[in-house]
Amino acid sequence: MVFSSMVFLCVFLPAAFCLHLLLPGMRAKNFLLVMASLVFYAYGEPIYVILLVASSAGNYILARLTGECPKIRKLTMTLAVVINLGLLVIFKYSGFLVETFNSVTGAGIPVPQVRMPIGISFFTFQALSYVIDVYRGDASVQKNFGKVLLYISFFPQLIAGPIVKYHDVEAEINNRKQTPEEIGKGIRRFIAGLSKKVLIANTMGLVADNLFGAAATGITGLGAWLGAVSYMLQIYFDFSGYSDMALGLGMMFGFHFHENFDYPYISASIREFWRRWHMSLSGWFKEYLYIPLGGNRRGKFRTVVNKMIVFVCTGIWHGASFNFLFWGIYHGFFLMLEEYIPFIGKKGGKLKSFFQHVYALLVVCVGFVFFRADTMKQGCFWIREMFTDFGWKASAMSLTLQQLTPVYLVTLAAALVAAVPVNSMLKKYKWYEGFTYVLSLAGFALCVLSLAGGTYNPFIYFRF
Repeated sequence: MVFSSMVFLCVFLPAAFCLHLLLPGMRAKNFLLVMASLVFYAYGEPIYVILLVASSAGNYILARLTGECPKIRKLTMTLAVVINLGLLVIFKYSGFLVETFNSVTGAGIPVPQVRMPIGISFFTFQALSYVIDVYRGDASVQKNFGKVLLYISFFPQLIAGPIVKYHDVEAEINNRKQTPEEIGKGIRRFIAGLSKKVLIANTMGLVADNLFGAAATGITGLGAWLGAVSYMLQIYFDFSGYSDMALGLGMMFGFHFHENFDYPYISASIREFWRRWHMSLSGWFKEYLYIPLGGNRRGKFRTVVNKMIVFVCTGIWHGASFNFLFWGIYHGFFLMLEEYIPFIGKKGGKLKSFFQHVYALLVVCVGFVFFRADTMKQGCFWIREMFTDFGWKASAMSLTLQQLTPVYLVTLAAALVAAVPVNSMLKKYKWYEGFTYVLSLAGFALCVLSLAGGTYNPFIYFRF
């Protein structure tokens, strides 16, 4: 089940929310959320819900042993890392690893056909962070398995939300409040995210799919740029839309998650981009990988190595493909470039700031081409078209111009406005607060009409 579906919007969410509001006592509320989360996951993954529960149980046991048996805490911590990463390798990377091995060695090992469970990267990282937090003393041992299962399986962030650390929500699992004000803010935030996904991301995604799916002879430089920019907007409004929905749902049920996106396309450097893009993932790798590796405390060379390891892992985390690996290394390269050539990222006057923004957007846009492309070959072809093909082919131009519908152009304008912090500019006006609720109602109505009409509504997390 996904947030942008009629089943979720019209059946699952109203039922879960109303029952949670009416049930007395925190134990009953938590039990409801656990059951609702398992139903939510089982709706699309009936078999893999067993894996989710088993993973939660295994990490619960390892965390208890880590916290209550000091003599074996290093062993249990190591087992937690091996088992959790092992799950990712088996279900997400086994096919990729065997294919790579076969291509390098010429071996004919059968490629395992393992279906990847939705959200496995999210719930595996959350489960692992819980055991690590207990090991480091950042969180107390939770003796109630139901609460651990709730933390790992909570449906707002299970398949596409921010990566939530246990110590950030531990208190609210035990005790939380639903106030009318927080519920209202949560509903508004959820609708904002839903509108991003349904009204903007889907429109951008349809154009990107049409162009990336065209034959090589059907694309010119203009079409390549249109496809790249459309996908760049699609992935931001899809990812940030799901994060907004997760944060909004959390507030509706009394939970508060950290922000996950902070207008990354206003960045003037790749360093700033990663401070604003998927912040929960960046924070997770910083806290659980970069710092344990030594961070920047062991000299410049080791700092470079540590950062490149992080970005290699960031790329691979997104998907089992050389495209994602390259994407991670690519961003790591520009981050290093900015560090060792400070002029690039150092702020200057208005003119320099303008060119820095252009530079950052260009780097990000080119990077996302490989994120979207099916193969490295297609990605390289697309980049070549973007920067070398300025010719005029009637059939190719016809395909490109067909994408420039009034709906697309209006949505493009809305996307460009929504990609900058307009909210902060308008908050000073008294009328703005009330206006946002009116806008939310209109946005929700348009989303429902769009979804009810059965329009294009992909769940791009399937790919990752």
